[in-house]
Amino acid sequence: MKRGIIVEDSQLLDEYIELYMSSIKYVEDLVSEPTKAYHLSFEQYLIMKEIAEDSSVSLIDIARKRRVTRGAISRQIRVLLKLDYITQEIDPNDRRRLILNLTPNGLATVHEINPKIHQRFASWVETFGIDNSKQMLALMNEFRHKIMAKEVKAAQQK
Repeated sequence: MKRGIIVEDSQLLDEYIELYMSSIKYVEDLVSEPTKAYHLSFEQYLIMKEIAEDSSVSLIDIARKRRVTRGAISRQIRVLLKLDYITQEIDPNDRRRLILNLTPNGLATVHEINPKIHQRFASWVETFGIDNSKQMLALMNEFRHKIMAKEVKAAQQK
């Protein structure tokens, strides 16, 4: 019985690798297509979208929410500052904290990208079907909660 599980696991691994090489690793490129004309990654667009939705958000807030380091968000913020999409200002209530704001150019960019992202996603749902889309999201969420949580816990115990 163990031998059968190993063979099946090996076949599943091969199929996963094939799927990864042909599709999964390109998902970010597909998602980022509407942001490329603005010299943005999808992550940078999401940061701008978050700033548009919360006028008191800081770099640290975004890092916490995404469970990444300050440095990871800081690198994204530097690009957005350089492109004149955002500004930083000192929080009058806590001078150690920098509040992120969209520039007029940044706000216009978010408003231009939003419908493009929605149209792209709608075309995927139309092609894939609403039920398949919901099922895929449910499976991805289950994977995230079960596998990713297990991996994070194992890494913390090392």
